[in-house]
Amino acid sequence: MNDAAGISPSELARACADFLWRQDATLRSLGLERLSIEAGQATVAMTVLPAMVNGLGITHGGAIFTLADVTFSLASNTYNERTVSAHCRISFLRPTRLGDRLVATATEIVRSGRSGLYGVRVTLEHAIIAEFRAHSRVIGGVLLPVTTGR
Repeated sequence: MNDAAGISPSELARACADFLWRQDATLRSLGLERLSIEAGQATVAMTVLPAMVNGLGITHGGAIFTLADVTFSLASNTYNERTVSAHCRISFLRPTRLGDRLVATATEIVRSGRSGLYGVRVTLEHAIIAEFRAHSRVIGGVLLPVTTGR
């Protein structure tokens, strides 16, 4: 999509996610699957691969963190403003293992000025396995070109 002006918030959110996905080789290398993108929200799935399992046979915390961070990034960049993480934290609640399909859902809690707060819940089936909280910061510029047609 070349023109970000005059499209619905849902279309803009998906166009921004498409742009980020194309630009980020890490996202693509992990085999992530986008399930849904809306303004301020994103849902992404990841199947735990052999390279994501530690010596104890459970998923590396870093792999779960990356899934949550990616999902947060997609949600916080849905407004066509270049946005990054200013601070984030994660709580690991249950272990997961090779082959598990994890689903992360990011939800915007508040967005004001250049800052935002997002919650990301990572689940395995219906069990919550991690909670991630992120503070976003708009750094300036747009993801997609904006034209007014004038």
